[in-house]
Amino acid sequence: MINNLNKPHNILIYIILITFLITSFTIQAAERPSYPISTTAAYDPAAIPAYTGDHPEIYGYIDASIENHTAQLQRWMQQPSISAQDVGIDDMAEMLRSDLESLGFAETALVPTDGHPGVWGYYDAGADQTLLVYMMYDVQPVNPEDWDSPPFEANIVDHELGRVIMARGATNQKGPERAFLNALESIIAVTGTLPVNLMVAAEGEEELGSPHYPQIVDAYEERMRTADGVLFPMSSQSPDGKPGMLLGVKGILYFELEAQGGEWGGPQVAEIHGSYKAIVDSPTLRLIQAIASMTTPDGNTILVPGYYDGIRPPTEEEQTLINRVALSRDEESMKKSVAVSRFIDGLSGVEAIVEMLYMPTLNVDGIWSGYTGEGVKTILPHKATAKMDSRLPVGQDPDEQLAKIRAHLDANGFEDIVIRKLSGYPAAQTSVDTGLSQAVISVYNKYAEGLSVQPRIGGSAPFYQFTERLGLPLVPAGLGHGRGAHAPNEIYLIEPAADVPVAGLAEIEKAYVDLLYSLAGE
Repeated sequence: MINNLNKPHNILIYIILITFLITSFTIQAAERPSYPISTTAAYDPAAIPAYTGDHPEIYGYIDASIENHTAQLQRWMQQPSISAQDVGIDDMAEMLRSDLESLGFAETALVPTDGHPGVWGYYDAGADQTLLVYMMYDVQPVNPEDWDSPPFEANIVDHELGRVIMARGATNQKGPERAFLNALESIIAVTGTLPVNLMVAAEGEEELGSPHYPQIVDAYEERMRTADGVLFPMSSQSPDGKPGMLLGVKGILYFELEAQGGEWGGPQVAEIHGSYKAIVDSPTLRLIQAIASMTTPDGNTILVPGYYDGIRPPTEEEQTLINRVALSRDEESMKKSVAVSRFIDGLSGVEAIVEMLYMPTLNVDGIWSGYTGEGVKTILPHKATAKMDSRLPVGQDPDEQLAKIRAHLDANGFEDIVIRKLSGYPAAQTSVDTGLSQAVISVYNKYAEGLSVQPRIGGSAPFYQFTERLGLPLVPAGLGHGRGAHAPNEIYLIEPAADVPVAGLAEIEKAYVDLLYSLAGE
C-alpha cells in the first residue's frame, strides 16, 4: 500500500478522495441555526385603544382639495429620479426642497454628499414634540416597453382595485411621501401651523444602498438627536384592507465578485477562441465554482465559516409579535404574489417567519460573462462578474461578513477572485412599546381592523442611522395600498372600488393628520 502511494497518480487519487470526504462531511455537517419560539403568547394590537381625536375642518379641507392633491402626486411621479443612471436626480431633489419651502418650512437645503444630494427641511412649530421624517426621492430604472402606461406619465388608470396612478415611484416611495406632505399642507392651511415640529432628511440613493446617507446625518446629527422619533411614510394595507406594521429591517451587504485571467490561468487581455479551453483555464467557470463553494449544493445553507455567528435570537417581545403574525399569515397568497410553488425545506408557519427574519442570506443578483446575444459565438471569455447581496439580521456587521467571505475564498484557493463592496449597513429594530409605535397602532385601529405587527421584514433600508446611531425609534407607517415596486406597472391606489376596503388618498391623508396630532397628545 505504501509503495502504491508513492506512485504520482495514486497520490493524486488519494488527495482527491480525502478532499471529497472532507467536503462531503462539511456539507453534511453544515446547517442553519435554529431559533425555536419559547412562548405561546401573542401580541394583540387591537388591545391598544383607537385614536379618538377628530379634526373635521382639516378633513373637510382634504376632501375639497383631493383633485389638487392627486395632481401633486402625479407631479412627483412625472419627474424621473433614477439614481442608478443619474437621471433627473438634481431636478427631483430641488422639487422636494422647493415643496418644503412652499409648505412653510423656514429652513430648507440641498445637502451635498459624495453622491447624489440630500434634502433637509425644518418646520419649527414651537411644539413640545419633534418628528423626524425619513424620505427617499430616487426610484429604480425602467424598461418602458414592459409597462401598460408610460412609467413617467403618471396616468390614472382603471384597475381591478379601483382608480390608481401607474408610474415608477407610485408606491415606492413617492406616492406615500407626497400624500404625507399633502396632509401637512392641509393642517397648515386650516390651523396656520403644525402640532409637532418637523425635520425632513431625504436622500436620493436609497435604491443604491444609501452609501452616502451617513453624510446627510453628519450635517445635522446633533439636531436630529433632539427628535422624539422617526417616521417613514409608506402604504401598508393589503387588498383586504388589513394593515401591516413593521418595526425593523434587515441589514445588507452588496458586493461584486470578479474572476479574470491572470497568473493562475485563463486569457488575460480579451476573449479568445473557444477551442483553447482544451488547454486554457476559464475565468467564467472559476467564478461559478467560487460562488458554489460558499453554499451547500441547494444554495440554501451558507458554508462560509462563521457566517451565522453573532445573530441576536428573537426576544420575548419579538416572539409574541411572530406568534400573532403567524395566526393571520396567508402563505399560499404570499407564494402566489411572488410566483413560487414552495419555500425551501418545506418551511411554513412560525418556522418560515423566523427563517425570513433571523437568517442571513447569500444571493446572486446577476452574473455575466462573454457572449449572450443571438446566434453562435464560440469564445473563451477573459472575465466574469457577479453581483451578490447578503441580507443580515440584527447582530451582524456587513464588513465582518465580507471579511469572512474573503477569508473563505482565500482558504479555498480563490485568492485571485476580486471582491468589490458596493454598499452595506446593519439591521435596525424598534420596540412595539415606544410612544411612536403605540401612536401609530392607535391610528391604524381607528381606520382599519386586523392590524398585523411584525418585528421586521426581510428587506433592507438605512434605518440603523436612526435606531443605532441616534438612538431613536423609527416606524414606517401609512394607510393605502400599492404594488409593483421595482417592477413594471407599479401602482398606488387613489380611489378604491366600492368592494375594496382599502383607504383612498383622502383617507390616507386624514390618517397622517391624526398621527401627527396623536404624537402631540391631542
